[in-house]
Amino acid sequence: MPANIEIKARVRDFADLEARAAALSDSPCQVIVQEDIFFHVGRGRFKLRILSADRAQLVYYERPDRAAPKRSDYFIFETNDPDHLKTVLEAALGVRGVVRKTRRLYLAGQTRIHLDRVEGLGEFVELEVVLRPGQTDAEGRAVADDLMSRLNICQEDLVEEAYIDLLENA
Repeated sequence: MPANIEIKARVRDFADLEARAAALSDSPCQVIVQEDIFFHVGRGRFKLRILSADRAQLVYYERPDRAAPKRSDYFIFETNDPDHLKTVLEAALGVRGVVRKTRRLYLAGQTRIHLDRVEGLGEFVELEVVLRPGQTDAEGRAVADDLMSRLNICQEDLVEEAYIDLLENA
């Protein structure tokens, strides 16, 4: 199962963080509009991420809720028929909730830096350090800690939960 080391934090100064992310990035920013439809499941989180009318990803992941760099194990399935898949999943599992966001994606080495504007929640940053084969969680956490420092992400701004949890508790 693929894995990341991840953090999520509230953003205090979006423009400053974006300038820092752009300076670290290996490629130009990609702007991605996403609608994540979460479904009821017994464990982990399960969502259909709609990227366009003919492109979506079905994502299952397990990750502990804590305000620190943490491991996330995940599976992704690509589809070109989001509407049909959504209908089947809604009927089988029921919708837990929907997260809508505009994501600014920067790539820095093995890390995806996401600057997110989340409808109903505000502005956030996520770091996803994609673990390489044989790379330990501790090595991934070291990469995340270094990027947190370079991006000026404060420990007190870290968020434990997923966006869907934050929306449910708002």
